[in-house]
Amino acid sequence: MGTTGTPTNITQGSGTRGGIGESTLRPDGTLKVTGEFAYSSDMWHEDMLWGQILRSTVAHAEIVSIDTAEALATPGVYAVMTYDDLPTDVRHYGLEIQDTPVLAHGKVRHHGEPVAIVAADHPETARRAAAKIKVEYRELPVITDEASATAPGAVLVHEGRTDHHVGHVPHPNILHRQPIVRGDAGAAARRADFVVRGEYTFGMQDQAFLGPESGLAVPAEDGGVELYIATQWLHSDLRQIAPVLGLPENKVRMTLSGVGGAFGGREDLSMQIHACLLALRTGKPVKIVYNRFESFFGHVHRHPAKLTYEHGATKDGKLTHVKARIVLDGGAYASASPAVVGNASSLGVGPYVVDDVDIEALALYTNNPPCGAMRGFGAVQACFAYEAQMDRLADEVGMDRVEFRRLNAMEQGSLLPTGQRVDSPAPVAELLRRVKAMPLPPERQWLSAGEEADVRQLPGGLSNTTHGEGVVRGIGYAVGIKNVGFSEGFDDYSTARVRMEVVGGVPVATVHTAMAEVGQGGVTVHAQIARTELGVAQVTIQPADTRVGSAGSTSASRQTYVTGGAVKNSCELVREKVLEIGRRKFGAYHPAWATAELLLEGGKVVTDGGEVLADLTDVLEDEAVEVEAEWRHRPTEPFDLRTGQGNGHVQYSFAAHRAVVEVDTELGLVKVVELACAQDVGKALNPLSVVGQIQGGTTQGLGVAVMEEIIVDPRTAKVRNPSFTDYLIPTILDTPTIPVDVLELADDHAPYGLRGVGEAPTLSSTPAVLAAIRNATGLELTRTPVRPEHLTGTA
Repeated sequence: MGTTGTPTNITQGSGTRGGIGESTLRPDGTLKVTGEFAYSSDMWHEDMLWGQILRSTVAHAEIVSIDTAEALATPGVYAVMTYDDLPTDVRHYGLEIQDTPVLAHGKVRHHGEPVAIVAADHPETARRAAAKIKVEYRELPVITDEASATAPGAVLVHEGRTDHHVGHVPHPNILHRQPIVRGDAGAAARRADFVVRGEYTFGMQDQAFLGPESGLAVPAEDGGVELYIATQWLHSDLRQIAPVLGLPENKVRMTLSGVGGAFGGREDLSMQIHACLLALRTGKPVKIVYNRFESFFGHVHRHPAKLTYEHGATKDGKLTHVKARIVLDGGAYASASPAVVGNASSLGVGPYVVDDVDIEALALYTNNPPCGAMRGFGAVQACFAYEAQMDRLADEVGMDRVEFRRLNAMEQGSLLPTGQRVDSPAPVAELLRRVKAMPLPPERQWLSAGEEADVRQLPGGLSNTTHGEGVVRGIGYAVGIKNVGFSEGFDDYSTARVRMEVVGGVPVATVHTAMAEVGQGGVTVHAQIARTELGVAQVTIQPADTRVGSAGSTSASRQTYVTGGAVKNSCELVREKVLEIGRRKFGAYHPAWATAELLLEGGKVVTDGGEVLADLTDVLEDEAVEVEAEWRHRPTEPFDLRTGQGNGHVQYSFAAHRAVVEVDTELGLVKVVELACAQDVGKALNPLSVVGQIQGGTTQGLGVAVMEEIIVDPRTAKVRNPSFTDYLIPTILDTPTIPVDVLELADDHAPYGLRGVGEAPTLSSTPAVLAAIRNATGLELTRTPVRPEHLTGTA
C-alpha cells in the first residue's frame, strides 16, 4: 500500500467515461481550493438588511423582563423581535421533539440561547442595537451532570414534559433510555476466567466546520419567503419553519446555498426561522451570518459521555459477556439525542460476537450546550470505551491484542446484541489482518550532537520544545462498527428527478434532488450514476431545493446509498422510457429491439453484445423523458424499550486503524506519526472521493483523541473556549500520514453493492491513537482528549 493514501483493491468502471468506479474529479473542487466557491455567507441582495441574534449570558435563569426600546430607537434598525412578537401559536421546533423555543420564553436553559433578534441596515448597527437590549435574569441552579440531574428535588430542565419518551424514563431530566439485554450477562460473568472493568470519559467535540451558519431570506410577492441556506436537510428545515411563520410549506421555498462543511452540526435549525421572521416583518431581504464565536453557540455538539464497562473472557480468549452503562449529556434540548442513544446502546459491544450482554444507554437533559448529531453519532463514544477494554482484556488473557480481536470478530451471519443477524459482509478479522500487515513507518533516527532537527516532525512541532529527548514510540490498534442510514423504523427514503433530452444535438441528462452537498461529493456521484445508467457524457446537476421531493439528511453515511439509489432508480425508469421510444420508432427495422437486452452506452442504444442499434439523438429528437421517483432501503424496526431487541439497522460499515505515535514523556507532548486504515466500502463508486472521506474521518477522530474539547464550567454551565484560539483542531502539521487499504465486498442489498463510508473511520481512529499513547507510556488514559498533564502526572 505504501504511505501515499492511494487505495488498493478498487475496480474501475466501464462503458461511458466518468461513470461508476472511476475517480471523477469534483466540479466544486477547484473553486473551493482557489477561494472562488460561493458559500452561503457570500450571498448578497439589493436593499438587504442584516440580522443579529441576542443570546443569553447565563445558562439557566428566569427572564424577568426584556426592554427593547433603546434598540428600536437606534438609527438604521428596522425591527426587534422577542418571543411575544412571534406571528403564530407555534413557537417551538425540533428534529423529533419540538422542545426548542424560537426565542427564549420564561427562562433560558443554556448559555448562548437566542433571546431576541434585530434587523438593521448594517451588520455593525445590528450588533450594537442587539447589545442595547436589556434583559433582566433571575438565575436558577444549573444541572450539569447525572448527579445534579437526578438528585432528589432536582430542578427540571423542562417542566411538564409530554413527549413520547417521558413514559419510559425514571426521571424527567432523563431524555431517553435504551437498554440492550440478551442472554444472562450476570451468569456469564461468573463463568469468566478473566474480567476487566473500566470507567471512561469522552469530551464534548465541536464539528468545527469551515463556514459558520449563514443564510438569506427574501420576502416574496405572494406573501411567502425564499430562503437560501446552508443546511443538511432542506425538507426537515421546511417542516419546522413553515408552522412558525404561519405559512403553508409551498410558500416557504428553500434553495441550498454553498455549504462549508457540516458533520451533523447543520441538521438542526440555527438562523433559518430568525431570518425568515425578520424578512417577513420588514418586507426586505435579511441576511444573517454568524461569526466563529457565535457559531460555537449556534449549533449542537458531540455528546460528552461517561461510560462504565465490564468485559469477561475465557482462558482461551473467547468473550463471555459485556456489561455497560453509557450516560450521554444531551444538554438543554433534545435535538437528535434519542437516536444517538439508540446507536450508542445497539453498537455498544462493537464488532464482536458476545452472547450475553447487558447495556444501558441514556441521554440527560442538562443546562450544558445542546448536543446532537456529529459524525459517528453515538458509536464514537462507545468505540472509545470498548476498544480500551479489549486491549486490557487481551493483556489479561495473555494474547496479542489484534489476534484477540480477530478471534472474537463478527462476520456475515453473526448476531448483534439486538438479535439482528448481519446479512452482508462483515470482514472485521480481515480488516485487522490487513491493517496490521501494512508496513510500519521507519523508526526516527535521532540526530547526533550539532545536527539540526526538523522540529515539525517532533512532538510539540513548531513550538520547538524538544529535539528528541525523552521521546518514546507507541503502536495501537482499534476497529469499530457503525450503522448506515436512519434506523429504528424511520421511513428512510429519497427522491430524484431525472430528465433526458437532446440539447444542441447532444443527449443530456439532468438530475434534480434535494440532497445537501456539504462537501461529501454527492453531486459527483450523481453525475457518475447518470452517465453509467443512461450512457451520456453530459450530465447537469440542478441546484438542490424544495421543488423536488425530500432527499433526507446528509448524515448517517446515507446519501450515496439512499439518494444515489433514488438517482439510479429514476435513471433506470428513464432508460426504459427511452427504449420504449426507440422500439416505437425503430423496432420494425431490427429484431434486436424486441429480443435483446438493451443498454445505453456512449450516447447510443446497444445490445448486451455490443451491437449499436441507434444514436440517442435519433431516438429522442424533439422528445424529452422525465421521471421523479422515490427509493427506500429495507425497512427497520424500533428497538424494544425493555430488551433492546429488534432489527433496528439496515447496513453496517467497518474500519480498522493502526496508530503510530511518538510521545515526549517529560513534556507530555504527542506526535501522531501515522494512522493507517483498512476499510470495507462495498463498492467504491468514486475511489478518490472514498479515500478522501476515510482520511477526513480519520483526522476528525485524531482531533478528539489529543486536542479537541469544548470546556464547560461545571459551576455555571458556561462555555469557556468558544474560539479556534482555545478550541484546537488538527492542522496540516498535526495530520499524520494516512495510508488507506480499501476492501470492496459488495452488499447485495445496496445499490451497486456500496456501503456508507464517511463515519466508520471516525470511530476507530480515536481509540487507536489512545492505545498507541498507552503503549508508549504505560498509562491507563481513560479520557479524551489526552492532555499533556495526563501524561506527566500533573493533572
